[in-house]
Amino acid sequence: MPLDRKTVEYVANLARIELKPEESFKLAGQLEDILSFIDRLSKLDTDKVKPTNHILPIHNVLREDQPEPSLTIEQVLANTAHKKGSFFTVPKIIE
Repeated sequence: MPLDRKTVEYVANLARIELKPEESFKLAGQLEDILSFIDRLSKLDTDKVKPTNHILPIHNVLREDQPEPSLTIEQVLANTAHKKGSFFTVPKIIE
């Protein structure tokens, strides 16, 4: 699947990546390789392959949940200079 420069620049914009012109040509080739590999994988017959998320039979080792006393609000806020009442204050990030 050949990728043109416009498509590469669009994908780079979505990923918030600034590319130089020579980088976009290199990235186009790399993306073509990745897409062709995925295309080859999609042609494989996987009907008899059991779904898995790991190649080894591993299991989560979880400890028993033991309730413990929590910190007080004063203890939690003791190490911050940015507080208002019983809350942390943070900079506004949405305009």
